[in-house]
Amino acid sequence: MMTIAGLACLSLCIFAALHDVATLKIPNWLNATIAGLGLSALAVSGLPLTSIGWHGLVALIAFIVSFGLFSFGVFGGGDAKMIPAVALWMGPVAIVPFLVWTAFIGGGIALIGLAARYAPIPQAAPNWVANTLSRGEGVPYGVAIAGGALMAASHSPLLSAPLGLIGLTH
Repeated sequence: MMTIAGLACLSLCIFAALHDVATLKIPNWLNATIAGLGLSALAVSGLPLTSIGWHGLVALIAFIVSFGLFSFGVFGGGDAKMIPAVALWMGPVAIVPFLVWTAFIGGGIALIGLAARYAPIPQAAPNWVANTLSRGEGVPYGVAIAGGALMAASHSPLLSAPLGLIGLTH
């Protein structure tokens, strides 16, 4: 059951990233599903109550910080909701690798996006490329959040099982 829930979480993260690239939005239902699956996974995980509490506290802190950053225009609303939803899965052990990878990938996306926005967009490019690369548009940070989740998943007690299933643990 945990393996299926973990695979669903990581799949939803990838879907959120793709949706963010195409529309520069991450739907509320997607973030709510990631968080709801996380709560369900914690309920059946067999982790001690203190560990479950720490997962919740990490998510709450991520919620407060990400909405603070949203209020200053650093993140979009979908990004600010996705971070705590994924943080619930990460817990205290995997939150630092998740945040480091998310920041690293996000910085790379921002630099690539900035460079691309000043390059001419080919006329044959699909509309979503033109929309995402338009000057003044935001960065699809859902890609960075999903990348951070995938890279830090092996550190999470809730997400390491699906990675072991496909041979991606370290």
